[in-house]
Amino acid sequence: MDKIILRVKDMDCAAEVATLKRELEPLVGDGSRLSFDILERRVMVDVEGLNVREEDIMKAIAKTGMQADSGVEIGCACCGGTCPTGEGFWQQHGRLILCILSGVLLLTGFALVAFERGGVLSALAGDVEGEHAYPLSAALLWLGSILSGIWYVMPKAWGSLRRLRPDMNLLMTIAVVGAVMIGELFEAASVAFLFSLANLLESWSIGRARRAIQSLMSITPSTALAFDFGRQEFVEKPVGDIKVGERILVRPGDKLPLDGIVLKGSSSVDQSPITGESVPVMKEPDDQVFAGTLNGDGSLEFRSTKPASDTTLARIIHMVETAQSRRAPMVQWIEKFAAIYTPAMVLMAALIAIVPPLAFGGSWSDWFYEALVILVIACPCAMVISTPVCIVTGISAAARNGVLIKGGVFLELPGELTAMAFDKTGTLTRGKPEVKSVQALDGRAQAQVLALAAALESQSTHPLARAIVGFAQAQGVDIPQVHEFTAFPGMGARGRIAGSLYWIGSPRMLKSEFKGHLPAVTSLENGEATSHVYLWDEERVHGYIGLADSVRPEAKNLVKDLKDLGIGRVIMLSGDNRPTAERIAHVTGVSEIRADLMPEDKTRAVQELVDNGERVAMIGDGVNDAPALAIATVGIAMGAMGTDVAIETADVALMSDDLSKLPWLIRHSRRALGIIRQNIVFALGLKVIFLILAVTGLATLWMAIVADMGASLLVIFNSLRLMNAGGRT
Repeated sequence: MDKIILRVKDMDCAAEVATLKRELEPLVGDGSRLSFDILERRVMVDVEGLNVREEDIMKAIAKTGMQADSGVEIGCACCGGTCPTGEGFWQQHGRLILCILSGVLLLTGFALVAFERGGVLSALAGDVEGEHAYPLSAALLWLGSILSGIWYVMPKAWGSLRRLRPDMNLLMTIAVVGAVMIGELFEAASVAFLFSLANLLESWSIGRARRAIQSLMSITPSTALAFDFGRQEFVEKPVGDIKVGERILVRPGDKLPLDGIVLKGSSSVDQSPITGESVPVMKEPDDQVFAGTLNGDGSLEFRSTKPASDTTLARIIHMVETAQSRRAPMVQWIEKFAAIYTPAMVLMAALIAIVPPLAFGGSWSDWFYEALVILVIACPCAMVISTPVCIVTGISAAARNGVLIKGGVFLELPGELTAMAFDKTGTLTRGKPEVKSVQALDGRAQAQVLALAAALESQSTHPLARAIVGFAQAQGVDIPQVHEFTAFPGMGARGRIAGSLYWIGSPRMLKSEFKGHLPAVTSLENGEATSHVYLWDEERVHGYIGLADSVRPEAKNLVKDLKDLGIGRVIMLSGDNRPTAERIAHVTGVSEIRADLMPEDKTRAVQELVDNGERVAMIGDGVNDAPALAIATVGIAMGAMGTDVAIETADVALMSDDLSKLPWLIRHSRRALGIIRQNIVFALGLKVIFLILAVTGLATLWMAIVADMGASLLVIFNSLRLMNAGGRT
């Protein structure tokens, strides 16, 4: 076994991840062997070459006060491994039940005191004045409330104490026990209940992000209609049992169960769950289709190309789940800060409890109470969860918009970019040549030249050949039969049409094969043609066809949007000659051009930008541009849907060819960064205010816990705003 995967029931926040990491690192010797999935509460340990058993890891986790389960099944048939395997009713709902019980007991006890003292205000006034002669029944109810409230906290607090590494669980437990010791039962119960509620809400926020990921998997049907050759009909089978190559039937209105290639039928397919596209895409024979997309009005029969565990959708879900292991710089900073901050606050509370009574003759009980208040205020919960919740929601929201972000670090970086480098072909342009002009010579009609050229090219699969044939068909030209066809790879072709021998090919082939007078190439319409294909026979040249790769219609607005967003440099990297690159730059508004580049030249160009201090994103197809994508600050693959290499290579993958997702990504990243900063400033600012109030004796325990819970709630709900990120953020 090279990897051990365990489910940790109580792992709900980054603080607990940090605790587990500190405990497990000495066991495996290297933190890079550990990865954590908060959404699925999973810990993955690479034990290749180590003498480490699953039992050893479970014991180490148990020392933290958390419990781990073995036998976690990844990629199960029902939900792809996202269901809570092995969790019973109590495991799923125990935290909620105890929190409700704690609240009910707290309020019931307070009601008894209010009844005895003649009203709510009298009960509160008596408590403030230090009258702690509670009825025994109220005291017992509050003790029950305390026990219920800290039931899930105590094991973690004990683990923290054993390791001599104070965390928020230990702080809360000390505060509660200390309040009980000085007779503040009501406040102790309030702290226990409110902290339990804060933990429940934090768990709920992570659960909401978890359900967002699970909803991606739920859009794939669990069964499919597969063709049974024995019965000669389509029969329903579990998706997990369908093999690559089987024929699948999708009826109108059904969701596609697997990735595949269309064999029969035509229909519009809604691909928005994967690409974020708002407009359905027409699918015909030989087109790719993807699991989780929604079929329109027509029936489709397709051949499966991937098993259920390896569809594009399954890979997206896996990438989003594992993205959390690539932590954002802000998360790493907060973890380091909390590691120093929490012990410092414990020391400060101890000094406040001891120094004033010794130095100034203050009341021991009063200053001990203020020390407890400081412990509650010091709880770094709001600060610790401020970034991870935002990162998780930001990555999930991006996935729903067709943008696959591979980690928290790559959610932050797009918002800080200063330059963007584009590969030309397939990125700023469509990557598919189109006929721009047909020029007839020697008295021939344009339709004749086009018909003869299409006849010869109909036997070829070259992109230029397909463009010519497609253009001829669109023009309604009758394409004659060709015989004795011979292809010249990289040059052109030859064939006999109606008894005469014709050639079609590049200027280089024309010069080498044709011995007659060579015509001058005139400037074609709009100067758009970048490639010329000639048609000739043994005596004369009959004409030529100009082709070019067309610019994406949205490219011009894209460049303008990027400049409006403050991206100072937009650079086009092209393997084409400079005149061609300049034409594309003129149309799109790109200000910097690097032409005549080989793949290694593109890599050097990006490296030069990085060396000059630019934070640069490289946008390409993820295959030919892999080295440049890797060297950039952020590598972004365009149109990665169905392209495994693109998904694997880039840091960010745009699942469709929609260039407008780039400005959306930058805005989304900046919004996430803004929310993270808001969360941190608010959480720390509130701590400072209440520390001042505590030192001056104006803060109480219940005020501190309400403030702490309020801060936690605010940063959670502020972060969850990213869940609604759609369109222009």
